[in-house]
Order: sequence, then C-alpha cells, then structure tokens
Amino acid sequence: MSVKEFPAGTSIIQNEQPINALYVITKGSVRASYPGGELYLLKGEVIGVCELNYDSHFINYQAVEDTTLAVYPCSENRLVELFRSKPDLSNLIVNSLFRQLRDIVDQYEMSKFDCDTFYQYLMKSYSEYSRFTSKHSLTTRVLPELETVTELRLEEDVPNWVTKYYDQLQRITRSISSKAQIADFIYGMLIKASHDIYYVISICRELYAYKADIVNLLMNENRLDFFDLYASVLYKIGAHDEDSTAITAALGTMMIQLESQDSIDKDMYKARIKEYKEKLASLENATEAPTVTDSPESVKQDLKDSISVILSYSECDKEVAANFRASIDKFNKLPDKNATDDSCRKLRLTITKLFYQVYSSAFIKSLSDTNVPKIVKMFFNFGYVDERLAGMENAAYLYSIVNSIPSDPSKGVYTVYEWLKEVYEGRKAPSRNEFDNDYPAYVRELKTSGKIAPGDETKLLNDKKEQVLFELNNMVSSVNKMTFGRISIFSPVFLEGNILKDLENTLVSADMVNKSLENIRSIDFGAYYRETLYSNPDVGIGKESIDIEVLPDVILMPNVGVRGVMWQEIEGRKRTSPARMMVSIFEMEDLNNILVRLTGEYRWEMCKRIQGARWNDVSEPSLTSEYFDYIQFYKKNRDLSADAKDKIKLSMQKAKNSFKEMFVRDYESWIIYEGTGSPRLNKVARTILFTHCPFAKEVRNKLKINPLYKDMMDRYDIKLSQRVHHLDNICQKLKNSGVEIPKELEGQRTYLEM
Repeated sequence: MSVKEFPAGTSIIQNEQPINALYVITKGSVRASYPGGELYLLKGEVIGVCELNYDSHFINYQAVEDTTLAVYPCSENRLVELFRSKPDLSNLIVNSLFRQLRDIVDQYEMSKFDCDTFYQYLMKSYSEYSRFTSKHSLTTRVLPELETVTELRLEEDVPNWVTKYYDQLQRITRSISSKAQIADFIYGMLIKASHDIYYVISICRELYAYKADIVNLLMNENRLDFFDLYASVLYKIGAHDEDSTAITAALGTMMIQLESQDSIDKDMYKARIKEYKEKLASLENATEAPTVTDSPESVKQDLKDSISVILSYSECDKEVAANFRASIDKFNKLPDKNATDDSCRKLRLTITKLFYQVYSSAFIKSLSDTNVPKIVKMFFNFGYVDERLAGMENAAYLYSIVNSIPSDPSKGVYTVYEWLKEVYEGRKAPSRNEFDNDYPAYVRELKTSGKIAPGDETKLLNDKKEQVLFELNNMVSSVNKMTFGRISIFSPVFLEGNILKDLENTLVSADMVNKSLENIRSIDFGAYYRETLYSNPDVGIGKESIDIEVLPDVILMPNVGVRGVMWQEIEGRKRTSPARMMVSIFEMEDLNNILVRLTGEYRWEMCKRIQGARWNDVSEPSLTSEYFDYIQFYKKNRDLSADAKDKIKLSMQKAKNSFKEMFVRDYESWIIYEGTGSPRLNKVARTILFTHCPFAKEVRNKLKINPLYKDMMDRYDIKLSQRVHHLDNICQKLKNSGVEIPKELEGQRTYLEM
C-alpha cells in the first residue's frame, strides 16, 4: 500500500484512464461523475470498486477538498490475497460498493423520472404558447426539432430485480463472519456488480442524452427554442398586457429548469438571460405596447393580390390557375397552416403540385422577358405567392431585396432562378434525379420503356427546355422540401408561420457561404482537393498524381429552412467538376455548421465514388473502408474502452445505424471541436480522420504539443516529406533540362505546403 495526496479541485482519475488500483479515502471527500449522474464519496469509501471488471475507468473522480488516498494494486491475485489477509479492508470495500451501487441506481431512477417530467413540461409549454399566440392573433411558430421529440423509449432498461438482488446480497455478505474464507466469492461479486453498474450507467447516459435534447429545445445558440418563442410573444404584446405576467412567469420557470442542467452552454445561457432582462426592463418602462411600423402604402398597393400577378404572368393552363387560386384561398383560411391532420396534409400536397406547374410556365416565359415583374421574381426566388400567407411586413421586405439578392454565380453561389438559367443556357448540366440518374440516363430510360419513339432520343437530349424542366421537376422539387427540413408540414409557398428568426439576419449571401467554406478549409485544407493524373510528354512528364481544388456550387433554395443538402459530388463522370450543395435562401440554422456537415457528406460520397464497389473493402485502405470497418467491428476493438464502445452504441442509435451519418457526426466534431484543440473523438476515430482529413499546417503546429496527436503527426510528416522529395526530384530534373516548371506542379507544391 502507498499513499497519495490531492489538493481540493484536483482531478484524481479521468474517464478512460487505465484501472490499476483501488483507492481508499482516508481523508477528505471526492466527487464521482459520469454523464447523467454524480455521487460524493467520503472517508472510508473506495474509488474504482465500481469499475473492476474493465480495463479503464468510466467514472471521473475529483477531490472536493484536500484528500488523502490509500492505494491498493487491483490485479485479481493481489485483491484475493488482500481479502484473505485483511478481512476488515474486505468488509470496507464491499460496503462501499453497495453504497455506491445504491446511489447510482437512485440516480438512474431520478433521471428516468426527470425525462418523463421534462417531456410533459415541453408539451404543456408548447400548448400554452399556442394558446397565447392564438389569443393575440400572432403566428404560431413550429420549431423544426419539435416534430422528432417523443416520449422516452429505451431499447434496453435496468431490470427490476437489480435493486432487490443487491439488497439481499448485502445481507448475505454481512451475515458471513469470516470474509477471508470467501475471498474468491467476494472478488467474483465485485466483478459481477461492476458489470451491472456499468450497464446502469450506460442507461443513465441515454437518459442524459434524451434530457439534453429537450434542454436544447428549451434554449440553444441558434435561438430556435422555446425561450425565444415565449420571449417573442412578450415583446409583441408588451409588459402591460394582461397575459404578460403569465408569460414572464413561464420564462422564469424555464430559467429555473435550465440553470441547473449540465448540458447547457453556461456562457450562452447567461448572455441570453442578460439580453432578456434588458429587453424586459425596457418593455416595463414603456407606456404602450410596441407597434409594428407599417410598410409604405405604395408597396402595400403593389403587393395586393400578388397571386393574380403571378398567375397572369405565367399564362399557365386556366384549370391549373383556378385550382391553385382556390387552394391558396382555402389554405389562407386555415387557423393552423402547419397542422398535421389529413385534410391539411392533402391540401398542402395539392398546392405543392400546382405550385411547380405554375412555376414551370412562369419560368419558361421569363426566359424571353427582360422585364420580369418584381412579384414574379419573388415567386421564383422565395416561393412567395400571397401577401396574406407571407404577412405584409415580410412581403414588403422580400419586395425590397428581390432586385439585389446577394448571390454571386462568379463565386459559385446561385439563386435557384440563376441556376435554372445556367442549365437552360447550357453552362451547367442538369442534376441527377432522386434515382441517381442524370439527364441522358433519364432519356435512355424513357426510350427503353417505350415512352418516347427511338427517333426522339437525340431531339430530347438537345432540348434545352426539357433539360430545365427535368431540373425543376426533379432536383428543385425534391431539394426544396429537404432543405425546408420539416417534411411533414412542407409546402413550397412562403409562409409567415415558418419564419423562426428575423429574415434580414438569415438571408444567405455569397460572402457568407465563401467565408464559411474558407473557415472549413483553414482546418481541413484538403476538403475540396481531388487527386487526378497529370501528363505532359513534351517536357518528359509521364503520369504524375496531383491534387487540384474544386469548390462546390451552392444553390439557394426558395424557402425558409433549417437544413442543407449535398445533392451530388461531381457532374457526370468528370472528377474535376464541382459538387452541388443546397441551402435555404433564408437559413434558420447556423450556416457554418450546415456547410461543415455538407462537407463531411461530400468527403464520404466522393471517397465512395473514387473507390467504386470496393468503398467498404478494408484491404484497400480509404476513408470509407476504414471507417466502415471501425464501426462494424467496434465491439471487438481492443483500442476502444468500454465507455467508448458504449458511446458508439448510443451514437449509432441516434444515427439510425447509418455508417455515413456516424461519419458525418464525427467529421462535425473533427472540424468544430478537434480542429480548435478540444478533443471529442475516441482514439480510433481520431486516427482515421487525421489520416484522411489532416489538419492544415497552422492547426497542426498548434496541436503538436498535444500527446493525442503527436504520433499521428509524426507519421504524417514522414509521408509528407516523401511526397515533397519526389516532387523536388521532378522539378530539379526539369530545371536541369532548362524547362520551366509547369503551373500544375507549382500548384502541387502549394498543396503539399498547406
């Protein structure tokens, strides 16, 4: 036995640290914590007794006050001998185990109760919010994540017999007078209990994740949350309305709920509360409820009966126009336009079908029109149809910006209208459809199925109008729904109820897109580089692999949405063509996070494209094959601790067993956290990401001092030096021959220096 001392606040043991001893607290106290729970160990308690069955700790231990520990090595032979030679110590260890087990089970039961209570609180809060908006004739906003929240359902749960079993077992061990005679029994019991404790804690982790999702709905950094829903109602009705007291009370209750939650970002919480209190004080000092500034009468007059302007311009079929107008009028009369009942769902489907028919007719006409009306441009770029559905203030804002939308095709950022014109004019090929067929494949399919005559194939392949209609009726209609994000309530019509933030602050610009992409590339410098072959026989270069950067085309879809879509990684078979990514023109979520996610999807799909049928064959190393192998066999991986395996299991459940989704989540952590020096991944995932998505030189230099990255960086530097040496030899030969270095090789040098 040896003795160790730890000052107050010191970390004693961290999660995943190897288990090599038991620690008896002889002085002081210790906080033991894990996702979803914590307990305090006092003098006489034993650290590590709950984890004996594993190679590494799954509980964190921190000294609460100045603490002294007696250290006992915990190999099986040593512990059994210890139990035989020191019955009193054996008794202390066993009693400590039972106390900790009981506390952990109690925390599990409390967490489960909290999850049920939190869910009921969430549903009641939304019901109350809806009542307030209805009473004050305000738009009821629908949070995108609210649709996915369900009552707690655990695939596996803690058996009811666990508590009673260990209560009885404790009585049995207490009744045995000589612990020395049953040393092997005690050791086996500790191992069995350790397994059960780990199982309970793994369930606690699921409960913690469930509750964290609800906490995130109550308040998050994107402001798509309940706190903002309630606060926005209060700001609109003022502090002197009869309902203001009830709303401020509800916000106060929400603050009490949130401030005690470990999963919430404390700095974000404090900033939001400070902002709220300042606005509340301002409202209380106001003598009247706030009023909204009316739009100029001339704008209101221009916007009046917008649907007539659109239908008249489109010159679509009269029956289509009449049905579309009738459907919009019926939709406008609904009290809840985002209702999920069958009649409302069917009406939205009807509107969607008619919307694209009108859109097609109007777009084709606009191709030969140099003076498209502003309202029709609003229809093309925002999905705007009706001033009543959009809300007059929102319609006026769209009217004010429609001639100056901050897209920029020269920088690869297009409005959907600009994109469709690019397709029509032949500068861009139509995108693949949802069955992954490009336009030529689609035409061949029409021919094969007998839907067109054999002689019509060539004509159809060269028909610009048919190409743009293919793009509109396939990619645009599908992606518009996907980027909107709430598929069950989707309609392509611009609707006030879908606006979750100020429109001016959510309008996506080309500068914003390019700044986000630049941020990603400053961490993952090779994100959009593609390996290709370069040959120049005139100067003596046969075939050399070089990397060239091809940034994606980003298309702004005509909706108020919360998602991004990585539609295709290349155009046709040409590997040096841009990927196609889509985001909403009014993006309610954080644009940078969305583009990080799309970049992760792009990396996965591009690797699959390059590897072909062998994308998951680990005998041919690649990002997808190594990651697939890692997830498929994680349970047998000795480089992963029990805690890491449990986290993977939980992540796979959230990812619905999708390997791609798992990778994208890890890639997000790689860019957002690991790239800024905050480790989040396990050792295996980190190695795969660093191998295939290495950090830029500046990031590598900052992380070199971190032992988590040292070995990986050393291997990377060796491989990099080999590639640089090879390139130097080629360039030197060219210089010796008096040949100017080709710009392709200069570009490769720049890439290798990143």
